[in-house]
Amino acid sequence: MRYQITFDCTDPDAMARFWAEALEYVLEPPPDGHADWRDYWRSVGIPEDELDGGHDSIVDPAGAGPRIWFQRVPEAKTVKNRLHFDVRVGGGRSVPIEERKQRVDAEVDRLSAAGATVIARHHSPDVDHYFVAMRDPEGNEFDVV
Repeated sequence: MRYQITFDCTDPDAMARFWAEALEYVLEPPPDGHADWRDYWRSVGIPEDELDGGHDSIVDPAGAGPRIWFQRVPEAKTVKNRLHFDVRVGGGRSVPIEERKQRVDAEVDRLSAAGATVIARHHSPDVDHYFVAMRDPEGNEFDVV
C-alpha cells in the first residue's frame, strides 16, 4: 500500500521547502514533459485562477518514505496537532546521552536556521531521554529526538 501525508497550510511553497530541508527530502519534480507543476496542472484542465506558484509536494529521494503534499487552505492553524513528526537524529539509547544531546541540538540549530522555532527542551536527569519540541514556519509542532 502506498500513501501520502497531507498538511493543510496557508503557504504550500514555504512549507514544502522547510520540510524538504527538515526531512532530507526533495521538492517533487513535475511529471515528464512538463516544465513545472503549473504547466502540468494546466494540461489536465485546472483553471488558471486555481493554480498556485511554487512547489506543494516533496518526496524521499531514496523512494522509501511517503510523498508529502502541502494543501493550501484559507485558515491558519489554531490548535495543537493531533499527529506530529519526530525527527530522529540522536541515534537511540545505545548512544550516550551527552552525544545524543549534541546531535539533537545541532539539528535544532539547523532547523531553526530554516525557519523553525523552539518550544521547549525536555530532559530529566533521572530519565535517559532528551528531545526538543519545535514548531515549523506555520506553527505545526514536531520533536527532534
